[in-house]
Amino acid sequence: MLIHENARRALPTADDVEAASARIADEVITTPLYVSDRLSAATGATVHLKREDLQAVRSYKIRGAFNMILQLTAAERKRGVVCASAGNHAQGFARACSALGVHGTIFVPKTTPRQKIERIRHFGGRHVDVMIEGSTYDDASDLAKRHAQVTDALVVSAFDDPLTIAGQGTIAQEIHTQLPHDPDIIVVPVGGGGLLAGVVAYASVHMPDTTVVGVEPEGAASMMAAMAAGRPVTLSNIDSFADGAAVRRAGDFTYELLAQHDIPLFTVPEGRAATEMLDLYQVEGIIAEPAGALASAAVGPTGSGSPVTVAPGSTVVCIVSGGNNDISRYSEIIERSLVHEGIKHYFIVDFPQEPGALRRFLNEVLGPDDDIAMFEYMKRSDRETGPAFVGVTLGQPSDLGGLLERMDESPLQIERVSQDSPLFRMFV
Repeated sequence: MLIHENARRALPTADDVEAASARIADEVITTPLYVSDRLSAATGATVHLKREDLQAVRSYKIRGAFNMILQLTAAERKRGVVCASAGNHAQGFARACSALGVHGTIFVPKTTPRQKIERIRHFGGRHVDVMIEGSTYDDASDLAKRHAQVTDALVVSAFDDPLTIAGQGTIAQEIHTQLPHDPDIIVVPVGGGGLLAGVVAYASVHMPDTTVVGVEPEGAASMMAAMAAGRPVTLSNIDSFADGAAVRRAGDFTYELLAQHDIPLFTVPEGRAATEMLDLYQVEGIIAEPAGALASAAVGPTGSGSPVTVAPGSTVVCIVSGGNNDISRYSEIIERSLVHEGIKHYFIVDFPQEPGALRRFLNEVLGPDDDIAMFEYMKRSDRETGPAFVGVTLGQPSDLGGLLERMDESPLQIERVSQDSPLFRMFV
């Protein structure tokens, strides 16, 4: 048996969410709703941020992990538990194992930020073993299932289990009690779909006039793919930048529950999420991880081109799902943001190998507010020209047109490097 018997029952209901809320009350905090002046001013709505980054493990995942492990029988606890995680579920799982005296094994992919791995070990202590294997969450999930088959340990799913889903849904009950009236929109980040399914299970009964919206990272939109196919499907490639939501295959339970409701789903470009992470940090002082910034990154006023448009005067809640971000990633975050905002661009410039070639490029091609952000070049004496990989930062996005015109007029051979190019991914 791979999972707890209760996981085989019907899909979670609003009653299950309420029961979970009482069950885990001593293990989680009621996270605050924070009004974002920045987003409210931009949209004309009242935009609240549900601060799940303030949980002890800095994410909502503690809710589902505790709700499931607390319901294991003494015999089941003795067998031990196992999970796969990109980092956040593992921390909640580890804390639950330590608090309840259950031995756990955790599989995390090699792409998991070091900060998350250190926190997993901190929360689990001697009660958990951390195995760093596989390239993606789905690889780690397969390894966890094999471990369960060999050891008879019980799998505690990160999202695809009714008990986990009910635990995650307790966020919706908190929102319901914290506001004087039901919000018009709740924006939920989506990976495997556990949080969205839990929120929908509760809100569909107790907040029927609230629109629940799911947002996925553009490079890992597994739930949208499932809805399009009529069943969960495995994505061949994913962008792991939003590691907390980068899942190749949506859950079976989560898909089944969400398929029963008309839930709008949207994608958020990873670069847009990076920009929102920086705004959250610089304006609100909130340290969000990429997946944690998805919901607020999606929101904008009507006509803005934002994935989720909100009407002036409406009440909106965006769930900041996690704050486990490794500080070493900020260079990549800034890079992705600049590229997404249209401020940073890359080119291959074939320079004649003669004195003054670079100076002419600077004087004749670059504008007054343009700057060289990267320059990779190797001079070779046996050739007349030599290519350089050049990164240019613009003063503002609208300066790109003038730069491209000057490049066309230049005698230099210049090729713009697209974001889809392997060369782009090699250097950026």
